[in-house]
Amino acid sequence: MKILIADDSRVMRQIVTRTLRQAGFGDHDLVEAADGKEALDKAAAESPDLVISDWNMPEMTGIEVLRQLRGAGNEVKFGFVTSECTPEMQQQAEAAGSLFFIVKPFTAERFEEAFSPILG
Repeated sequence: MKILIADDSRVMRQIVTRTLRQAGFGDHDLVEAADGKEALDKAAAESPDLVISDWNMPEMTGIEVLRQLRGAGNEVKFGFVTSECTPEMQQQAEAAGSLFFIVKPFTAERFEEAFSPILG
């Protein structure tokens, strides 16, 4: 299985990768994107099984990436790991087709809880 991690912070991408491993998902193929446009391009080129995206990124926000993917008919499993969380953001994410909304700081247990139903 392939997981795309989209975050403009290299350190945060590393933390997400480490937390995925701690949660038992380290054997998956992990691909990284450093901004929203790169995430959109890699989602099309790499055909990941899951996209884990930050909300605020340069070039294109995470919600814009999700909306563009859905608009193009791409039904990849998608969710957010972000430091900001408002009811409006959660509502937008859910309406656009996001499966989870994890707020930073997060734990391996929270990843396991969110991803086990998705990744099995």
